[in-house]
Amino acid sequence: MLDEEERLRKEIVEVSRRLYEKGFMAGTGGNVSAKLPNSRSILTTPSGVCKGYLKPSDIVKVDFEGKVIEGRLKPTSETPMHTLIYKTRPDVNAIIHAHPPFCTGFACAGMPIDSSVFPGAIVIVGEIALVEYATPGTEDLAMKVSEAAKTHDALLLQNHGTVTLGASLEEAYLKTEVLEETAQILLISSLLGGFKPLPETEVKKIRLMTTKNEQNT
Repeated sequence: MLDEEERLRKEIVEVSRRLYEKGFMAGTGGNVSAKLPNSRSILTTPSGVCKGYLKPSDIVKVDFEGKVIEGRLKPTSETPMHTLIYKTRPDVNAIIHAHPPFCTGFACAGMPIDSSVFPGAIVIVGEIALVEYATPGTEDLAMKVSEAAKTHDALLLQNHGTVTLGASLEEAYLKTEVLEETAQILLISSLLGGFKPLPETEVKKIRLMTTKNEQNT
């Protein structure tokens, strides 16, 4: 368990650095967490600290109620959101909440992001939920996000940012990256006269192929 915990601490640091360098987390914003295997505890990034310069020792361990088990720093203010998602989705092992500029622009405009315009988004991200605004760090936000997370792995939070879920930190990270790419594609295509979603038959075909590939791996 200790080896796995240390590995996850290092991976959270690495993923946080990548998100910061991509411009998906500015200042002290955003948060990343990972569930420890075979336990009811998670590792999460601390509050009020730039995510681009974290050390493994900065990562905070909390239980599923948000109580600190280990760590010298305060856990992210979005801990209630993370813990409630893990309770709602036992299959999820990692969560990323970020503020990618293009996605957050859509979120602030109250505009959904349609993944059906881009095969890569259909495969990696899936359908994207638009979650009604709630004050950051509150139980209200945690409830709204966890409800949407029952059926979606990628969420756009109105006037706030994004949340992506994964079986691993790398999977959650890739979903954030592709989600932001999709937002850029939508904005550019809108400027060029309007985006054209793929036909529903093609979307279903891509989803079916993805499901078959997952079953064969």
